Amino acid sequence: MNAHGFTSVFATDLTAYLAFKESMGFYGVSRIWYLKQFDAYCTRHDLRVFDRDTVEGWVTAQLARSGRYRSWMSYIRDVGRWLQTQGHTSAYVLSDQWKAPFIRVTPYLLNRDEIERFFTAAAQLDAQSPWRWQAIAFFTLMHSCGLRTGEARALLAAQVDLDDGHLDIVGAKARRSRRLPLTDQIVEILAVCDQRSQARFGAHQTFFVSAAGTPVTAAAVGVIFRRIWDQAGLPRPTAGRQPRPYDFRHHFAYANLERWMGEGTDVTAMLPYLSRYMGHATFESTYYYVHTSPDFLDAYATIARESQSLLPEVGFE
Repeated sequence: MNAHGFTSVFATDLTAYLAFKESMGFYGVSRIWYLKQFDAYCTRHDLRVFDRDTVEGWVTAQLARSGRYRSWMSYIRDVGRWLQTQGHTSAYVLSDQWKAPFIRVTPYLLNRDEIERFFTAAAQLDAQSPWRWQAIAFFTLMHSCGLRTGEARALLAAQVDLDDGHLDIVGAKARRSRRLPLTDQIVEILAVCDQRSQARFGAHQTFFVSAAGTPVTAAAVGVIFRRIWDQAGLPRPTAGRQPRPYDFRHHFAYANLERWMGEGTDVTAMLPYLSRYMGHATFESTYYYVHTSPDFLDAYATIARESQSLLPEVGFE
């Protein structure tokens, strides 16, 4: 029996493949889970050749359970490519025709009044859970530092250095890490939150905690965001885009773009720094925010022409 419990004829290869990915810094449990589904499928059907019928047969069966969600296909496609590099030249690489068209979620564009009212309500939140004192700190990190929701949830207490005024995002999306400086105001907000949490729980591993002292969940973040939104008396759109916690990260990006525009700063020169700060793998991800920025669109054509040597071509229809 191997470490991951593979049972098919491909067990040795799948184990070696995962070891290779881990050596490259990729430890995702999702990859392992789907490859175990593939392995179990091959065992049930006594499949012994990594060919088109085997791979596409499993993909078809998996799609019946997964619906439109297709990102897991990249795992089995990558296995095929890896097998070919290992000398299995006949290994099938899943065709790109199985990919679903990529549709970006259009963010809800928060305005100044909504943000001010939200944080006023967050500071006065009536709750029995630790969100009473940590909501304002959690959403401040998303708004003022552009953190992803998952990065704020996973932030360890040891990764927040209030004395030096920085925090470390370690092994975030695609295993990328970065150090972010903090302003004195943010340090003060985080210090109050940390003091209250320590008084309630003593030493705690993650900076933000649930009532049980465990890391907060994604669902809990969404619930408390909507509760604060409603407490602030902010209307929820009856149709179209809906406000979400992640919109604070979007706001961080396009607010910086607009500020640089207003100051006459060379935005194309600043985009690499914004990309690094936000933890993006490519400029394409950062350049997306050009599209979401309301005041930035007027200058979009000029910037696109001047940025050809720096940024990839991205079409927004």
